Amino acid sequence: DLEGQEQLTREVMIWFYESSLAYKDIAWSNGGGPYPVNQMFGIQNGFPRFMAFTHVVKNEKTARNYVERLKAVGVKFDQVIGVVRKQAEYGDVPPTFVIDKVLAEMNGLVAMPAKENPLYTTFVESLKKVGLTDDERAQYAADAEAAINGTVTPAYQRLIATMEELKSKSTPDAGIWQKPQGDAYYALALRQQTTTDMTPQDVHDVGLSEVARISAEMDTILKAQGYAEGTVGERMKALGEDPRYGFEDSDAGRQAILDEYTRLLEEIAKRMPEVFATIPPQKLEVVRVPKFSEAGSAGAYYNAPAMDGSRPGRFFANLRDVKETPKWSMKTLAYHEGIPGHHFQISTAQNLDLPLARSRLPFTAYTEGWALYAEQVAYEIGMYENDPLGDLGRLQAELFRAVRLVVDTGMHYKKWSREQAIQYMIDTSGMAEGDVTAEIERYAVMPGQACAYKIGMLKILEIREKAKAALGDKFDIRAFHDVVLGQGAVPLDVLDAQVKAWIASNQ
Repeated sequence: DLEGQEQLTREVMIWFYESSLAYKDIAWSNGGGPYPVNQMFGIQNGFPRFMAFTHVVKNEKTARNYVERLKAVGVKFDQVIGVVRKQAEYGDVPPTFVIDKVLAEMNGLVAMPAKENPLYTTFVESLKKVGLTDDERAQYAADAEAAINGTVTPAYQRLIATMEELKSKSTPDAGIWQKPQGDAYYALALRQQTTTDMTPQDVHDVGLSEVARISAEMDTILKAQGYAEGTVGERMKALGEDPRYGFEDSDAGRQAILDEYTRLLEEIAKRMPEVFATIPPQKLEVVRVPKFSEAGSAGAYYNAPAMDGSRPGRFFANLRDVKETPKWSMKTLAYHEGIPGHHFQISTAQNLDLPLARSRLPFTAYTEGWALYAEQVAYEIGMYENDPLGDLGRLQAELFRAVRLVVDTGMHYKKWSREQAIQYMIDTSGMAEGDVTAEIERYAVMPGQACAYKIGMLKILEIREKAKAALGDKFDIRAFHDVVLGQGAVPLDVLDAQVKAWIASNQ
């Protein structure tokens, strides 16, 4: 008897739970990623990142809660250790290179004196903005130092010992195929991440086709710019290493990168009313990926605004190596992570009158497909006009997502090694080796996730073309974007059905 959004909520929730419960017959799986502790999103970097950027310290109560969370972290780490050990009993041990990254990260953190630990320094900085006496601030700081020494550091040391023990059982193989029921797991992961019924071979073939198409477009622009010799990847590598398009390797150079991202976002924000009827009011800021986690992190990521409005959306830029940020690549990354990409989509979802779960469900093909589609929208409104190198940056980013289809299925389905996947991505895309290595190691711990971007984008473009063909002169891009963003994140087939209903109502 349900109608409208209530019916859609039922449909979306059933899809979400069924796709998660499908893992129940794989003994080692916890329904998510295969490795609870990994260099991307393990507790060892997730906890300090949460404390620095999510736990708001704005009064005495929240300051006290901060210290209480530090005191409770021992229990949390021990629970994670229990899961890690249980999965290892079933044969689910991370690859050696993953364990090495995690150990380096944790050993670096515990080697710091408590007063240099980011858990302490960010807290002390926050206390300066709280209405407390100097004695009260000093006491909270002392309590935090004691909790770090007495609880946090020992918790990290127990996890370090666990990962060192597992290292002796690990192998260098990157693919999930090596795990018990690995092929079955990967098929389920692709289904959950892409929200389609595509097989690993289907995804691999689409990737090869898209790599060929995009490479041809890039070849044309490169030749027009005087880059005629070598493969597309070799020419893009040379362009990326050209000092004319780089930033100074210094604190000032890194700040210049953050400032330029901010400028680009402010510039495109002024154009959004042309293609969007609904502009989310939440603010967006550009910040640096925390130094303690930048080595294993992606080139950039986005954190949503606080739902109570106390914190803006944040575009995190990885500044570990300024060579990874040539100027001509910055527009596309800003549009993807910020406006009209993740920030627009997630902020809009927070403002919808929908059940809480509908604004938070992690349908990667929709959210990442939208962000990649947003890069295309920026191109269509002329943000790359008279900027052929910037357009090369856009195409390289799209090529990057097409390459992901090839290397993810390559590692997890076709049994490619980590090194083989790295070399293919370098040769094809021309990206910096450090950036590529971090990406490939990310795909190793998140099977199928990297495939969602390009599959999602292709589906949104397919749906848009169907709407244009059906409505002709009645097609309104602003109204179309309202429909696509107006449901929150949904599986792609559900999105298709919603757009078809919108088309019917306008015919």
